[in-house]
Amino acid sequence: MTARTFASAAAAGALFLASAMPAWAAGAIGGEVEKQAVNPTAIVMFLIFVAVTLGITYWAARRTKSAKDFYTAGGGITGFQNGLAIAGDYMSAATLLGLTGMVFTVGYDGFVYSISFLVGWPIILFLMAERLRNLGKFTFADITAYRLGRTEIRTLSACGSLSVVALYLIAQMVGAGKLIQLLFGLEYEWAVALVGVLMIAYVTFGGMIATTWVQIIKAVMLLSAGSFMALMALSQFGFNLNTMAQQAVEMHKLGQALMGPGSFLADPVSAVSLGMALMFGTAGLPHILMRFFTVSDAKEARKSVVYATGFIGYFFMVVGVLGLAAIVIVSKNPEFLGADGKLLGGSNMAVMHLAKAVGGDLFLGFISAVAFATILAVVAGLALAGASAVSHDLYASVFKKGQADERTEMRVSKIATLAMGVLAVGLGIAFENQNIAFMVGLAFAIAGSANFPVLILSMMWKGTTTRGALIGGFIGLATALTLVVLGPTIWVKILGFQTAVFPYEHPAIFSIPTAFFAIWFFSVTDRSKRAEEEKGRFPAQYVRSQTGLGAESASSH
Repeated sequence: MTARTFASAAAAGALFLASAMPAWAAGAIGGEVEKQAVNPTAIVMFLIFVAVTLGITYWAARRTKSAKDFYTAGGGITGFQNGLAIAGDYMSAATLLGLTGMVFTVGYDGFVYSISFLVGWPIILFLMAERLRNLGKFTFADITAYRLGRTEIRTLSACGSLSVVALYLIAQMVGAGKLIQLLFGLEYEWAVALVGVLMIAYVTFGGMIATTWVQIIKAVMLLSAGSFMALMALSQFGFNLNTMAQQAVEMHKLGQALMGPGSFLADPVSAVSLGMALMFGTAGLPHILMRFFTVSDAKEARKSVVYATGFIGYFFMVVGVLGLAAIVIVSKNPEFLGADGKLLGGSNMAVMHLAKAVGGDLFLGFISAVAFATILAVVAGLALAGASAVSHDLYASVFKKGQADERTEMRVSKIATLAMGVLAVGLGIAFENQNIAFMVGLAFAIAGSANFPVLILSMMWKGTTTRGALIGGFIGLATALTLVVLGPTIWVKILGFQTAVFPYEHPAIFSIPTAFFAIWFFSVTDRSKRAEEEKGRFPAQYVRSQTGLGAESASSH
C-alpha cells in the first residue's frame, strides 16, 4: 500500500467512522444549506417510521422492569440482533450522503475512505469482545473498576464517556438540522427539537430494548434501500460493474485518475495519526462498548462483532457502487443540475438524486425518511451511554458508594436523559452556523487517548494500578484536548490566529502513546500497599475474562 493510499485509508476511519459515531453527520452536511421544497412522501414515510418505533418504545417500556433491562436489554439480545444494532450505529445518514458524494467526486479515494475503518474491528474482536462481556455489567467503567479504585476510575471513565457523548450529540444535532433542511424542507429549529424529543422518548421509556430495536429497524431499512438502489442502477448497465466503471471514467473530469489513489493526506504524520485514531478511538467509544453487555455470553459477543463487520463492510461496498452510478446517471442529467452546471445541493446530494433517477419520487421519499431515521437511532444510543455514565458510574458508584437502590438509579438515569436531550437541542440550535467539524476529531482523540488505554491495560496488564490509570488517563485526555485546541482547526480557523502552535489537525499519534506511557510510568513507580493488592487481584480477573466464570448472564436475570 502506498503512502497516499494509506493516507486515504486512515482518513476514512477517523472522519467517516463518524457515521458509526454519529458526529460526522455534522462534518458531511455542515455549513450553510439551501432549504428544499417540502417532500410529502418523505414526511409520510418518516411519520410511519416514528409511529412504529414509538410503538416499539411502548412495548419495550412494559418489559423494562429493572436496571439490567434498562441498561442492557436484560442481556437477551442475540449476536445477530446485536450485530445489526451495532451496524445501525455505524451506518448513518452522513455515511450514505457523504461517502457516496466522495466517491462521486474523487472516485477511488472515496471508496478507500468508505471501507478502511473496518481495520479497527480486529482489535475489538480478538482483544476485547469476550473480555468486555465477561467482566462488564452495564458500562465499560465496570471493567476498569473491577480491580482498581472504584471512585477514582469510575470518575475518569465517566469524564471520558460524557466528553465523547457531548461532542457527538452536539454535532449530530447540527447535522440533523442541516439534513432535514436539505431533504424535508423543514425549519432547522423544528428539526433539532423533533430529534431531541424523540431521543428522550426512546431512551427514557424504552431504555436499551427500544434503542436496540430502533437501531435494528434503521439498519434493515438502510441496507435494503441501498441494495435496491444499487441493483436498479446496475440494471441499466446489464449488471456489469466494469461497464459502469468504464463509463464513469469516461464521463468524470478526473478521467483515469478516478480509479487511482489521490493525495488527500500526503503528510505521513497525519496519515498515521488518523489511522491510530481509527483503530483505538473506535475501541474506546462508550456507546459501542456498551452494546457488548446486551448479549447473553461471550460467544454471542463475538458473533456481534462478526455480523456487524459483515453488514458494515457490505454497506460500504454498496456505497462504492452508488457513487460510480451517480457519476454516470446523475452528473450529466439536466434535471439534477443548477444553472452553473453543478449538482443541485452539492455532492452530498448525489445519492438522493440517484434515488429519484432510479426509483422516482416515491423512492426518493423513502430514502429521505431512512436518512432521517438514522439520526434518531444513533442519538438514542449516545443518550443511553451518557445517561448510564451519570446514573451508574457517577451517582450509584461514586456518590452513593454502590449503595443506591435500583429504582433510584433508574430514575436518575431518566432525569439525565431528559437533561441531555434539552441540552443537546439548545446547543444544536446555538451551534447552527458554527464550524463544528473539529468535534469529530476531538471525540476520536478523547476515546482513543483517555478511554482505550485505561480499558485495555486494566484488562491485559497485571501491573496497572489505580494511580497509573488515573494519572495516565487524565494526561491522555488533557493532551488530546490541548493539541486539538492548539491545532489548525481551532487555533487558526476558529480563534483567528495566524499560525497553529501544533501543526497537525489530528493529535492521536502523540496523545495515545503519551497516555500509554503515563499509565505505565505511574504504575511501575507506585510502591504502595494498595498497588500490590490490585496486582494480586489480577489472576482472578484474568480467569473470569477468559472463562466467564462469575460473569453476569441472561439466565441469571
